[in-house]
Amino acid sequence: MSTTHDGRLALPERRPLVTITGVVGACVVLGAAGGLITAPQIETWYTTLDKPGFTPPSWVFGPVWTLLYALQGVAAWLIWRAGLDRRIVRIALGLFTVQFVLNLSWSPAFFGLESPILGLAVIVPLWFVIVATMAAFSRVDRRAAALLVPYLAWVTFATALNYAIWTLN
Repeated sequence: MSTTHDGRLALPERRPLVTITGVVGACVVLGAAGGLITAPQIETWYTTLDKPGFTPPSWVFGPVWTLLYALQGVAAWLIWRAGLDRRIVRIALGLFTVQFVLNLSWSPAFFGLESPILGLAVIVPLWFVIVATMAAFSRVDRRAAALLVPYLAWVTFATALNYAIWTLN
C-alpha cells in the first residue's frame, strides 16, 4: 500500500470508472435539465430578441454545454478523489457547488424570467466564482483546474453575449 504526499495511507480507489461516470453523468444531467425547463422560452422569446453579430447558431449551445458539463464533472471527480477528509478539498468542492448552482440559475433568470439583466446579475458573479474554483482546484490538482479553462472561456463569451443582448433590447 502506498502513502499520500502528507504520509497518510493511500487507499486504492475501487471502481473509478463507476465513480467518474456517476459524477460526470450527474453534472451533464443537471446541466441539461436547466435547458429543458426553459426550452419553450428559447423557442419563442429568445428568437425575437435582437442579437449581436457574434451570436453563435442555436445548434452550437447544446454540444458546447454538454462538453463543458462533462469537463466540470471530471474536474470535480479529480478533486473528490483527493480526499474529503482534507479541508482544502472540501473548500474546493464547496466553491464548485456554488458555481454550479449559479450556472444552473442563469437559464431560469435569463430565459425563464425573460430578463437579460437578471441573466447578467447571475453570470457576472458566476464568472468570479469559477475563477475562485479554479484557484482552489489548482491547490489540490492542477489538472482539475485546467479542465475548467474552456468553461471559463465560454462563460466569458456568454457574459459578453448576455451583455450585448441586454444593450440591444
